[in-house]
Amino acid sequence: MADRHKALVTAPFRGEGLETLRGLAEVVLDPWIDQEPLRMYKSEQLAERIAAEGADILIVESDSVKGPVLDQPLIAIGSCRGDPNNVDVEAATARGIPVLRAPGRNADAVAEMTIALLLAVNRGIVQGDKDVRENETYRNGTIPYQRYRAWQLAGRTAGIVGLGAVGRATKWRFEGLGMKVIAYDPYNSEATHSLDDLLAEADVVSMHAMVTPETTGMIGAEQFAKMKDGAVFVNSARAMLHDTDALVAALQSGHLGGAGLDHFIGEHLPPDHPLCAMTNVVLTPHIGGATYDTEANHSKLIADGLATLLGGGKPDNLVNPEILA
Repeated sequence: MADRHKALVTAPFRGEGLETLRGLAEVVLDPWIDQEPLRMYKSEQLAERIAAEGADILIVESDSVKGPVLDQPLIAIGSCRGDPNNVDVEAATARGIPVLRAPGRNADAVAEMTIALLLAVNRGIVQGDKDVRENETYRNGTIPYQRYRAWQLAGRTAGIVGLGAVGRATKWRFEGLGMKVIAYDPYNSEATHSLDDLLAEADVVSMHAMVTPETTGMIGAEQFAKMKDGAVFVNSARAMLHDTDALVAALQSGHLGGAGLDHFIGEHLPPDHPLCAMTNVVLTPHIGGATYDTEANHSKLIADGLATLLGGGKPDNLVNPEILA
């Protein structure tokens, strides 16, 4: 057993993937998410931990994999993300280290959050809960039926911007609610609408694009103005996809009917921000992918990819396949 691999795993890892990994290597499992106070290794700290453990396989989710980490004698790196942006892939490639990723790991989780945000916004669930807790069922002399009338989602049109893994997982859920679904995605032939046509037709605009130079700020004042009166805007992807000031203006004017957001620039929204005072806006702190199933999914993807790699094959989730040449 002297030549058995050793894997340092600082990501949450569970289920079938963990069992597969234990069959491939001795496993040191120390997930960042279980640490109090929160622990995220910088590259120097992670390099020291790898050396101390004598690990030759590294599996991370949030830790920084750059510089001195790549000077360690690693035979593989697994990044439990769809986009392994915590890894210096170029430097890993230069050192001949394979990098695995976990595409689509949280697609179902984020799609469910999208539906939750939409239902919460459309039916006033958060404000209704507040009324009950504050004994204000008859707030300001009105009855709930007066305050919370809404159009049902069945029969309405949902417009998906970005038809990748999360967009596709959201599509069939919208359809399950009885909605007509249209999509914009210049890289997916199944998306048949232009962005302008989608904005003009959709009762709900749901963002699922990746953040790139092309998509950053793609929904601004001009795009909000093209949406239907009373439309609901949902962004369970990244806040960088829209102009927040323009969204606030569209909501304050009454042009948009509401918004559901699961992400903010810098992972933070000041409590005095205008969005926080709007009862037709539901805000959650970037928890769309926070399910145990997401962890089980990325564990299986990384472990299966590693098994293929160690067996001499080329995993589908290998970021830098050119190193195998």
